[in-house]
Amino acid sequence: MTATTVLAPEQAHARLHELTVIDVRTPGEYASGHLPGAHNVPLDHLDQALSAFRSVADRGDLLVVCASGARSARACERLAEHGITAATLSGGTSAWTQLGHDIHRPAGARAVWAMERQVRLAAGSIVLAGLAAGRQWPRARLLSAGIAGGLVFSALTDTCGMARVLAKLPHNRPRATDLDATLAALAE
Repeated sequence: MTATTVLAPEQAHARLHELTVIDVRTPGEYASGHLPGAHNVPLDHLDQALSAFRSVADRGDLLVVCASGARSARACERLAEHGITAATLSGGTSAWTQLGHDIHRPAGARAVWAMERQVRLAAGSIVLAGLAAGRQWPRARLLSAGIAGGLVFSALTDTCGMARVLAKLPHNRPRATDLDATLAALAE
């Protein structure tokens, strides 16, 4: 197994010209802004791209990014299980933009909220709805309790089922990732 390296945004910015950047966010998140030259391979398509990643890693360094660094760290762990060395961007694109580094947006792309923000809105709304409905129907409070339990589970396991569901909504998939085109670009 190969160890995962963590690069601070300043380090990644200084080395960007020599790194192959893989963005593992949803196509909607990627379209809302990504590191210059980044290729979009959503986390759920990672296994399909292993041979391309192996080839890229043999030619140079691979940087995996997401919004906060959590998904990219999971991606790097999965790549390491297959003997592929990759670095993750500490703090993700959020930290990158906070430092004032450029991000690229496709022409005509509309901004999509970060997945973490979408999860907070959905979870908070469901909890409030459960509490409000609980005034009339006490059992409705179980909805709020279920969301609270899901958030605790999410924190303990560093996974998020709600994010997986939200990622499938149309506004998070403005167009499907053309994985074949991305893999062809990586092979060049």
